Amino acid sequence: MTKIKICGITNLKDAMYSATLGADYLGFNFYKKSERKISVKMASEIISKLAGFVQPVGVFVDEEIENVVNIATQCPLKLIQLHGRETPEYCTQLYEKCPLPQIKAFKIKGEGTLRYISQYKDSPFSYFLLDAYAPGEEGGTGETFNWDIALRVQELFISKPLFLAGGLMPENVKEAIEKVHPYAVDVASGVERLPRRKDYEKLKQFIVLAKSV
Repeated sequence: MTKIKICGITNLKDAMYSATLGADYLGFNFYKKSERKISVKMASEIISKLAGFVQPVGVFVDEEIENVVNIATQCPLKLIQLHGRETPEYCTQLYEKCPLPQIKAFKIKGEGTLRYISQYKDSPFSYFLLDAYAPGEEGGTGETFNWDIALRVQELFISKPLFLAGGLMPENVKEAIEKVHPYAVDVASGVERLPRRKDYEKLKQFIVLAKSV
């Protein structure tokens, strides 16, 4: 069964409702420019109340390695998502200092992205995530991308599970899973009523549909 990651968690109510519905991962965004950013203190308080029902994922964008390590320890996190332009060397250095599973995100612009992604083939991340490219944005845009490219990227990382993101919502998540067969689907804006606030009906529909495939 496809795993589900609900990203952009900013409050306990959304976190608990997502967990109750059956989400497997919750994403906490520590990128300072994100409209869904959360403080380390708030994330830590929420995570302490999840009691191991879901796995907390910290989302970072080109953050200093020491800061990532400190936040991962304080919260504490179970996985680290790198959603910027972190190099293969960065991934290796981070893993040496903080050996948590990494999710490396790549934003799909088109065919040329495949050449860029190929340089990460031997990097130590455990999972990879594919998202839509939007100029000046670092995820949560609500934009989709060509899922045929996702299939080709999977051939590069055949041993690494895929988190599929980018414009997913109740209306298209089932189709996305049937076409791409990802390990997990990742959603933020697709289940929101307002930025930073989840729409519980959309959230329920998304999880039910994703788990029905």
